[in-house]
Amino acid sequence: MEPSARRSWVQAGLLACLIACDGDDRDMMSQPIDAGDRPDAADAAGFAWNLPSGFPEPVVPNSNPMTDAKVELGRRLFYDKRLSGNETQSCGSCHKQALAFSDGRATALGSTGELHPRGSMSLVNLAYAASLTWANPLFAIGVLPEPLARQTQLPLYGDAPIELGLKAQSQPVLRLREIALYRELFAAAFPEDPEPVNASNIGAALAAFERVLISGDSPYDRFLRGDPAALSGAQQRGEALFKSERLRCAQCHSGFNLSEHVHWRGKEEIALRYRNTGLYNIDGEGGYPAPNTGAFDVTMEPSDMGKFKVPTLRNVALTAPYMHDGSIASLSEVIDHYAAGGRAGRDNPLKDPLVSGFELTREEREDVIAFLEGLTDQAFITNPAFADPWESE
Repeated sequence: MEPSARRSWVQAGLLACLIACDGDDRDMMSQPIDAGDRPDAADAAGFAWNLPSGFPEPVVPNSNPMTDAKVELGRRLFYDKRLSGNETQSCGSCHKQALAFSDGRATALGSTGELHPRGSMSLVNLAYAASLTWANPLFAIGVLPEPLARQTQLPLYGDAPIELGLKAQSQPVLRLREIALYRELFAAAFPEDPEPVNASNIGAALAAFERVLISGDSPYDRFLRGDPAALSGAQQRGEALFKSERLRCAQCHSGFNLSEHVHWRGKEEIALRYRNTGLYNIDGEGGYPAPNTGAFDVTMEPSDMGKFKVPTLRNVALTAPYMHDGSIASLSEVIDHYAAGGRAGRDNPLKDPLVSGFELTREEREDVIAFLEGLTDQAFITNPAFADPWESE
C-alpha cells in the first residue's frame, strides 16, 4: 500500500499534532520518556481532586491548570450537540457514562453517518493516560505540551473520518458566543482572557472535564483496601488466575489502572509500549487489514504493524465489544482469543511473545470473567457530577 493511503485515516490526528516535536517520533516505541523535568508537570494547587483512596495525583499541564469553573464548563461542552457541524451529536454521544464513557458499538458512528474504522475508547482515568488514542504515539506525554486538549481537536474538526464534523474553529465559537450562559461560564473559567469564548479554551475545558472522570471504587478496589467480602470467592480465584504466570494478563494490564500507558505525579519514566495480540495475519507476514494497521499507520516501521495501546480494564464488563475494531463480542470470546494464543494471527511473526496461549477449565474461565466483572464501578457510572447537565434543566 502506498504511504499516502496508509496515512489517510490518521490525517485528522495529525491535525492536532503538526507542532514542533523534537526528535524522531518513531523512537517512542522503545524509548522511555523522561518526565521529571518536563515544564507541564504543574501543581494543581487549590483544586480538590477527590481521588479514590490510594490513587496518586495526576499530572496537570501548566498551560491548563484545573479549576472547578473549567470542569463545569467542560461538562457542558462535552454534552452539547452544538459542538457538531450539524448539531446532531455531542462528545457524550459516543462516550456514554452508563457504558464507562464508551458507546457499545463495534466501531463508532460519526455525526454525518460515517462509520469509523475503530471503536470509541472508554474515557475512564484519562488523567493518568501517558498516551491517547488506540495507536498514535504522537498523542503522548512528552510529545505534546497538552495532549488531552490537543486530542479534542481530532473529533471536533477531523475529517478522516468525520466525527463531530465542524468545518472550522470559528464555527462553534460563533455559536457559543450567542449564548449568555456560555459567555458567563467561559468568563469564569478563563478570567484573564479578554475574549474567553475561543477554540483553544473549548479544548482546554473539555480536557479539564475529561481529567476528572476517575474511576476507583469497584469491588476490586474495595477488596484491595481491606474489605475481604468485596469480592466473591469466584472473583478472588479469578484475580489469582489473572495475575498468574499461566495466564500473564497482569503483565500488560498492570498497576492501579490495569494498563501500561500510565503517568502520574512522581512517576518519572514512561515507556510507550504498543502490542500486537495476534488478531490478524492477512498476508502470512503479520499484516493487519487497512486502515487498522496500528502504530504502523504513524511510524511506518514494519515492526509496528498491528501494535495497539493496551487499554485499561476498569469497567471492562461495560465496554463490549472488544479490541480496536470491536471484532470480539464478549469477555468469554476475549479469553478464547488469548487462550488460543491469538485469533487468525496466532502464527503472526510480529505477535507479542506474551500472547502464547494457555489452558483453562470451564470453572476457571467463569472465575476470570467474574473477576473482570468485579472491576465495574457503579458509583462512577452513576455519578451525577459526570452526567449530562442539559437533561436536568
